[in-house]
Amino acid sequence: MSGHNKWSSIKHKKGAADAKRGKLFTKLIKELTVAAKNGGGDPETNARLRTAVLTARTANMPNDNIARAIKKGTGELEGAATYEDVVYEGYGPGGTAVLVEVLTDNKNRTVSDIRHVFTRSNGNLGESGSVAWMFKKKGVITVSTSSTNEDALMEVGLEAGAEDVVTEGDTFFVYTDPNSLEPVKTAIEAKSIKIESAEVSMVPSTTIKLTGKDAENMLKLIENLEDHDDVQKVHSNFDIDDEEMAKLSV
Repeated sequence: MSGHNKWSSIKHKKGAADAKRGKLFTKLIKELTVAAKNGGGDPETNARLRTAVLTARTANMPNDNIARAIKKGTGELEGAATYEDVVYEGYGPGGTAVLVEVLTDNKNRTVSDIRHVFTRSNGNLGESGSVAWMFKKKGVITVSTSSTNEDALMEVGLEAGAEDVVTEGDTFFVYTDPNSLEPVKTAIEAKSIKIESAEVSMVPSTTIKLTGKDAENMLKLIENLEDHDDVQKVHSNFDIDDEEMAKLSV
């Protein structure tokens, strides 16, 4: 289990995600608009848009906002900027692998910013292909252990097409093929089990344990990357003990 999933869960519980909801919605709207522009406005025939809509709804984005973003992408409403998909790859403290998904209208500006963020946290930007091979695209659903028990979640998840259910502290992580994310989420919710998040993510095949200053710098790196307006998602293979993670994220 990558520490980044733990970090995301801790931030969610502490309300940090809610505090940055405006920034989150801005990024989700950008993804909805680009997905609709590139593949059309029908989620049934546009897999990227379908995933974007699912993520937006899980984040409690109002349906009107979702519909407006899609219409901007299809040209039904004015105001859609031209963005380019870019994935930057790099190394964080302790030799950890980092993937940064970006939507930008100025690659030169963005790569300069991202390189600076890496450097400030004792990391460095790498070449294309340097770390991507360490990750696989998966659907990831998080559920609090207070919402259900592992056997019940595993039963409904696997029956709906999930690949695995892993327990980390007080959180269950349900892993799926990206195309199975929506039906698995729907099946879990049909059992009145509350879902904390559901998204397509890049899951690392191996992890690197961090402690002390490396752990502190790693969390600063992730947080600063996520705070950048052009960054949509950050993935990493770091792992930090729960106790140290909670202490560093206070």
